[in-house]
Amino acid sequence: MIDSKKEGLSPEQGEELLGLLKARFEKNSQRHKGLEWAEVIARLNSGQTAEKLWALNEMEITGGEPDVVGFDKSTGEFIFYDCSPESPKGRRSLCYDADALESRKEYKPENSALAMAADMGIELLTEEQYRKLQELGKFDLKTSSWVQTPAHIRELGGAFFCDRRYNHVFLYHNGAESYYAARGFRGSLRV
Repeated sequence: MIDSKKEGLSPEQGEELLGLLKARFEKNSQRHKGLEWAEVIARLNSGQTAEKLWALNEMEITGGEPDVVGFDKSTGEFIFYDCSPESPKGRRSLCYDADALESRKEYKPENSALAMAADMGIELLTEEQYRKLQELGKFDLKTSSWVQTPAHIRELGGAFFCDRRYNHVFLYHNGAESYYAARGFRGSLRV
């Protein structure tokens, strides 16, 4: 079986993805003030980004609507977050991590958020990143998203998730083995 992650996208898939990213970039300029699409596309076409393009495509096909939210001057990387209005539909009903998945005796979800993110080549947003995203718009008004959880909380069986209610961003905790149809995860990718 061919590992599509290593093979990358077909030229047609790549063109379609770049077209979607460009349209989203232009439509949502408030998310990336001071950045130009020409700089982003130059980076995406640099020839060393096949796995990053694959990861962006995974973000897209699972409903994440990835968009540029920043630029790291020290590394020259563009930062993409999932910017879908609600937690990505193709990444919901997941417990937090593999240990949580293993601990469930009945009614196991198909996967965990951390495992799926790793398979996609992205990382879960941190609480800080989630709050930064919420400064760019109003997200997760009806859903919630798992966020990276500190090890000392996870060791006790818990995990964190966030949402936006009453025009305020909330951080909550739940058992890491829990999963809900309205809870997914948002990811980040540096390109």
